[in-house]
This record gives sequence, structure tokens and C-alpha cells, in this order.
Amino acid sequence: MKLARLNRLFGTSGNCFDVAIDHGMFNERTFLAGIENMRAAIDIIAAAAPDAIQLPPGTAPLLQSIPGKARPALVLRTDIANIYGNPLPSALFSEIIDHPVEQAIALDAACVVVNLLMLPNQPEVYRACVRNVNSLKRECEIYGMPLMVEPLVMQDNSKGAYMVDGAIDKILPLVRQAAELGADIIKADPCDDVNEYHRVIEIAQGLPVLVRGGGKVSDQEILARTKVLMEQGARGIVYGRNVIQHANPGGMTRALMAIVHDGATAEEASRHLA
Repeated sequence: MKLARLNRLFGTSGNCFDVAIDHGMFNERTFLAGIENMRAAIDIIAAAAPDAIQLPPGTAPLLQSIPGKARPALVLRTDIANIYGNPLPSALFSEIIDHPVEQAIALDAACVVVNLLMLPNQPEVYRACVRNVNSLKRECEIYGMPLMVEPLVMQDNSKGAYMVDGAIDKILPLVRQAAELGADIIKADPCDDVNEYHRVIEIAQGLPVLVRGGGKVSDQEILARTKVLMEQGARGIVYGRNVIQHANPGGMTRALMAIVHDGATAEEASRHLA
């Protein structure tokens, strides 16, 4: 029933806003700002009614325990990696959780998400991610579970922890590989010039592309960037820190929903933050 799950994930507009609150999975202290109390964070975001919330298996039950039919769909994070600190550990890994699709079904997830990481001079991490995607793909097909792949190109860690590389010529081949490996949804970074993002949409071969939010930026920048990305053909967004670390996370959720689903301008959307 892959289509039924996709219908739960994407709104009637055909687009999706997935709020990522899965940062605690990666053992990085700086990622925890705004989500120290996961129950409170999930309740605030769920009340603002995004299409989905992205969570690890340990805290996904907090979302699914919210009563009623209107709660956001669950996107289940299925992998864990130790690549985000600075300095990096001496040995890097990317591991899949045990029986990921079975856990997703037990948690009533609408989708599973997995990384496809490309780090400079770290071929073994990349190889592990390819294996993770391959193992997930077959299980997802058997159980009718949509597979979201997150092709993530990163800069040399010496430039600072968790620095993504916005070079479009690096993003394009990794996005295409995610499509060729069998992704149902692509979750990709914005490129340095967001007006070129239509090239990422094209290379994904018709798959819905949801754009990652990246690091925390100003309200005006995230709203304006989102508007341009949607105009370039993105089918939605997956934002985390720009929502959960905002002074008004519920208002920011509603502002971004207005852009993603209603075509609001950045100025119109910003009224939800007042």
C-alpha cells in the first residue's frame, strides 16, 4: 500500500512539509537545542499541523500517542552516523537500525528515510550508505513502504562541523544515484544558487524532491529561499533547526506551510510569525 502511505505524506496540493526532529539520533550536543524536551517539541509542532514529522524509533511513539486523526504523518529515521562532530572520530560509521521497515510498520510510519552520505576522503562511509539504501529498498518494496533517500554532500570537516557543500555539480550525481538506487522521494540540499535548483529537479527523473533546510538562518532568508525553491519545482521541504530552534516554532511551521501549500510569498507567510 505504498500509494496510501504517500497520500498520507503529501497534502492535497501535492506537496509536503516534513519537520525533522530526529537530530538526537546523531550524538551531537549542538543538535539538541530546542528539543531537550521531545514531548513538548513534538506537541508544539504537531499542533501547527505540518504534513509530517521526522523522528527516530525511540521518540516516534510520542507523536503516535497524540489522540485523534489529524496528527502529522510519521517519517521514520532508520540510520545513525557519527560524522557530525568536530574533530571527527578516528573511525566513522553509518549503520541502519535493526529491522527498519518492520519497526516502521509497527510505528505506523508513512515513510522511512535514510542517508546517502558523501564526505571528502571517506569512501567507507559512502559505501556503508549504499549498502543501507540497497537493504532498505527491497524491504520497502515487499511491505509497500515509501523510501526517502537523503543524498548529502559535505565539505571537509576541518572547515567546521556539519558543513554541507552546495556545489550543484556535486549534488546532481548523488541525487541521480539516489534515484537509480530506487528512492521514492529525494531529500536534497539546496544548491549555492537556488535559482539553479530546477536542475536538481530534472536529474531526479520525476521523483518528488523535498529540500533540506540546513543550518539556522534568518526568518526572511528561510522564507524567501523556500519560495524560490518551490517555484523551481520542489515538491516540498524537510526543515528542522529553522523550525525547532525558532522562538515561535508553531508560527514558523504555519508560515512555511503557507508557502508550500498555498503559494504564499515570503512577506505573506511572515504574518504567521507576528
